[in-house]
Amino acid sequence: MGNLGQAIHIKKEILIRIIKAFLSNDFEEQARLIPYVMRPKGMEVPYRCCVYKERAIIKDRTIAGLGFPIEEDDETISLAKYARQALEREEISDKNLTVLQAACKGCATNRIYVTDLCQGCVARPCINSCKFGAISIVNGKSVIDDSKCKKCKMCVNACPYNAIVKVTVPCEDSCPVGAIKKDETGFASIDYDKCINCGKCTAACPFGAVHERSQIVDILKALKSDKKVVALVAPSIVGQFPGTIYQLKTAIIKAGFDDVFEVAQGADVTATNEAKEFIERIEQGQEFMTTSCCAGYNQLIKKHLSEIEPFVSDTKTPMYYTAEIAKKHYPDVKIVFVSPCVAKRAEGYENENIDFVMNYEELGALFVAKKIQITELEETPFVTESSKQARIFGYSGGVAESVTMALPDEDMVKPCVINGLNKDSIKTLKKYAATGKCEGGCNLIEVMCCEGGCIGGNATLNTQRTAKKAIDAFADNSEDIPKI
Repeated sequence: MGNLGQAIHIKKEILIRIIKAFLSNDFEEQARLIPYVMRPKGMEVPYRCCVYKERAIIKDRTIAGLGFPIEEDDETISLAKYARQALEREEISDKNLTVLQAACKGCATNRIYVTDLCQGCVARPCINSCKFGAISIVNGKSVIDDSKCKKCKMCVNACPYNAIVKVTVPCEDSCPVGAIKKDETGFASIDYDKCINCGKCTAACPFGAVHERSQIVDILKALKSDKKVVALVAPSIVGQFPGTIYQLKTAIIKAGFDDVFEVAQGADVTATNEAKEFIERIEQGQEFMTTSCCAGYNQLIKKHLSEIEPFVSDTKTPMYYTAEIAKKHYPDVKIVFVSPCVAKRAEGYENENIDFVMNYEELGALFVAKKIQITELEETPFVTESSKQARIFGYSGGVAESVTMALPDEDMVKPCVINGLNKDSIKTLKKYAATGKCEGGCNLIEVMCCEGGCIGGNATLNTQRTAKKAIDAFADNSEDIPKI
């Protein structure tokens, strides 16, 4: 297990300990002790220079697990006080990520660099490939002027000796919109005005320095209250936990929830409405329409890509429609959306029917803390079963297939998929917005922020291949979506 795997393991252990502390008779004291229990005196330090550094990082991770930003931490405030403030908190923040500077390595600057392997060859392919005049020869070797370099990597590809490399900062390199960069202190900092909550930086950092701000304490408080609390589980949850989806429903109820709704139920509404909208737009002469169910994509449109908004479906997301269904069934209820990614926290914050968002890692921690073994439980069916197509919303291509299958004439649609948002795919979308046309005659574009779709979200627990196989097996036992 690499650095990233170890960081995930530590985060999960902290979540479990926070939940166990909440369930104990003294939440504040048990929360305060988390760094000392995890790194007791005399323990061999596994990652950092000393036990005190390890404890400091664990404290920061616990602060994020309690739902607070590390950037605003006063080192004199104990975890006991943070735990008390979490109990007293009445509102959650719309800033979903935080950077643990104690864990951040302050990586080298993102740049193109000529190594000692440079042979100073006569052909000068590196110079010939650079359109910006950034490369010159000094003492027989290539040198790159960072002020002119555009990091296009043409020289990297041109060098026959592989002597030119790109030095990357993983969090910066992964961000499709340039929302995370080193600040004046040399550590990573998030610009929330640019951030689309895609979670790519949390998955990319090998030190686990970028962290979600958990809502687990707020959810535990709701479960302990007199109000009904229901969970909405995203289609991508199939294959993330052992056992069947119906055993998982039983496990969630055993964990304290009053009911569980399958968000694929809302996906049926989304696919049907998008199919109707697609027909209307094509009949009106519009060349193409993009889907609108991905929260990261919707954040991108809002903050960086407003020019494509006229081509985006007005249909709401499966989470939106399922929350409406749950509210009609239980008018006075707290609703928790169970999510594969951080982007849904942003969508949940903007939806008045969603009270909290819990990711798959947090749900798994809740099961461990409460000693719930999913495979040992009986199955609890859903009141309303969803279609085959709605249940494949969780992987790339599933949304487009669902809309296609809902159309009365499948031949009228030529779908294509933007499988993951990055700098190149954003450029492609900008070009489509500018020209009003897609390449290859595509007229329905499914846009997924994460490669692979929701099964590639930053908080998923299983490999995409395994998850997709489980989703397909589950969906194959379902009826097709009705034609509109």
